[in-house]
Amino acid sequence: MTRHARAVVVTVQNAAARGTAVPKPAELKRWALSALNDDVRGELTLRIVDEDESAELNSRYRGKKGATNVLSFEAEAPAAPRGKELLPYGDVVICAAVVAREAREQGKPLAAHWAHMVVHGALHLQGYDHENSRDAGIMEPRERALLAALGFPDPYSIK
Repeated sequence: MTRHARAVVVTVQNAAARGTAVPKPAELKRWALSALNDDVRGELTLRIVDEDESAELNSRYRGKKGATNVLSFEAEAPAAPRGKELLPYGDVVICAAVVAREAREQGKPLAAHWAHMVVHGALHLQGYDHENSRDAGIMEPRERALLAALGFPDPYSIK
């Protein structure tokens, strides 16, 4: 399923185990689009995965052991597009089991945590980071504002 907006296409791939609670693709797309700046162009893929795939990607690309909630991968700059072809923008990979576990442990509504992970991943693709307090001081207020506009509470009020 795809949705066009501002020359952005959001594609959702659900590779999580059957029966895993995952928001509807339309919601995932709406959350992703809300976090993208107007100048973003291309295809954004949201891939929902199980813990095995998340752990494998986390190990391969970050050198870290175990599954993680969200990973973002910027697309490599391809050759010029042909005609009206949309170039890849990036991928956001979300582990459904980790998101569900974190929401339970942190006492957050599941939908709110999903929205946070989608927004968080989309912001990473746009260069936002939280590796140090200065960067977190830029990224986290942006997340709070975007999530508030979507009707969700401050994701950092519960840790």
